[in-house]
Amino acid sequence: MIDQNNNERTKELNLALEALHFGFRALIAKPDERLAEIAYSRVHHRILYFIARYPQCSINELLNVMGVSKQYLNRPLRKLTEDDYVIVNVDTEDKRVKRVSLSQKGALLETELSGDQRERFEKVFEQAGPDAEAGWRKVMALLVDSAQD
Repeated sequence: MIDQNNNERTKELNLALEALHFGFRALIAKPDERLAEIAYSRVHHRILYFIARYPQCSINELLNVMGVSKQYLNRPLRKLTEDDYVIVNVDTEDKRVKRVSLSQKGALLETELSGDQRERFEKVFEQAGPDAEAGWRKVMALLVDSAQD
């Protein structure tokens, strides 16, 4: 356990937390602004992003990939479908399964939102260099793994 008194290690870890906070804020600023214009939130962006990465996935597969509950996904997915960003089709082999994909409108919005983020990563990774990028990826993977504990 980390000593919460103001020792050097705690200060360094606090700086890491602040960097994560402010870095995340910079990464989501433009997409959040665009989402607000159309009365959407980050969850809508997340759904669009993962459907773009896993086209024609079932809703259950989408739930697993995102690591969320049906309750979390239901309302925003329904709104994206009603607004013609997402297409839901019944599986041809198993009528109980619904598959999701992005409409052209949805693909354009996802590219706009995630494109800004990809450009930011491209720019900072280029500035930081390949060793720093590899280190960042390792730290993020370890953070993800630590959530499983």
